[in-house]
Amino acid sequence: MKGKVLKTALLGTAAAALVVTGYTGIKSNNQVNAATQKAKNVVLFVGDGMGTAQRDAIRLATVGESGQLAMDSMPYVGLIHTSSTTAITDSAASATAYASGVKTYNGAIGVDANKKSVKTIMEYAKDKGMSTGLVTTSQITDATPAAFASHVEDRSKQSDIALQYLTKSKVDVLLGGGEDFWYPAGNKGAFDDETPADPSEKSKGTQGDLVKKAKSLGYTYVTNKTDMTKAKGKLLGLFANEEMFQQKPEGQGDVYNPIVPLADMTKKALDTLSANKKGFFLMVEEEATDEMAHNNNAKLTIKAGQELDKAVKVAKDFAKQHPDTLVLVLADHETGGFSVEEVDDSDESTDGKTISGEDGPFAIANSKLNFVVDWTTSGHTGVDVPVTATGAGSELFTGIFENTSIFNKLAQALNITIKK
Repeated sequence: MKGKVLKTALLGTAAAALVVTGYTGIKSNNQVNAATQKAKNVVLFVGDGMGTAQRDAIRLATVGESGQLAMDSMPYVGLIHTSSTTAITDSAASATAYASGVKTYNGAIGVDANKKSVKTIMEYAKDKGMSTGLVTTSQITDATPAAFASHVEDRSKQSDIALQYLTKSKVDVLLGGGEDFWYPAGNKGAFDDETPADPSEKSKGTQGDLVKKAKSLGYTYVTNKTDMTKAKGKLLGLFANEEMFQQKPEGQGDVYNPIVPLADMTKKALDTLSANKKGFFLMVEEEATDEMAHNNNAKLTIKAGQELDKAVKVAKDFAKQHPDTLVLVLADHETGGFSVEEVDDSDESTDGKTISGEDGPFAIANSKLNFVVDWTTSGHTGVDVPVTATGAGSELFTGIFENTSIFNKLAQALNITIKK
């Protein structure tokens, strides 16, 4: 197994990137620009913390060594450098780089290193008459979605972010967790405060009753799948107090079972936003790939990645019917120093008692083989992360480039002129 699995697992996506970029890289920039089909719609997937090795583990566990995930079965692949103003980014700075094309400090949302607001690609899309949407299994006001539609100096100001969604960026579809930041203390909303699963979760909004405000601005508010499915027009769906899962080490209260699956939220967002003939920009995030990795919980990191892949398939199916749609999958950074290894009882880290303890074994789909996951940290790392892309403008996302380039490539795909 060692020669076969390690070669596949450790080289899989990165090798594909080199092969694909090596092929497409023979084109000049002018040739690429001339050949680029402009996108009417964009669906940007962020697997938070999901590096190359995580994608390989998800693939092995789901479709086996020779299978392909929906997120990998795309014609164009690149590699992204992930630094912020320091070598190791957080999600806020990374998402700001993607959304606005600037390097900034960790914790910054939609502001540059000097704390000056920077216009986001989603705001440019809105100016063009496009509809916009944010979907996540985290709080809808968490760092990654926030950076696409708000501007605050500190990512912790989640109620401020929510208010900006409603009154400034005017996002059309908002689906995720984080009800606690939409209601003031003492108003528990639809979900109980201080539950046994997590006693720390309770309403803590600082901007009044923002659900009431959303309704006054024409949003339909929903808290479950049934009501979400029936809803029409502008949509706010909050499906948990905080994240739509419980992030803990394996067997210590860890749960990944969102009451509305990511794929269903994605489909609803696509159905709603596609009513706009001018197009749309949708950002979809799977947060548990990061938070489970912070807890060195490989089992639920993989499960979350599998759910992300189901959502990607939904978007790809939509794109087949709407070929002017760009679909891309990337990560903000890698979490955990994740690696895929052979099952080896002599490995010094198999005792599971240290931060580098192994998880597993996990079955390789469609085989009798297994693999284990090893960790080097509970934090973020500075390694490059892959991006895969398909559809209109997807050929722009090849090569090795800075995270800030994603903003420029998205603007080019959408034929948006960036104001300097």
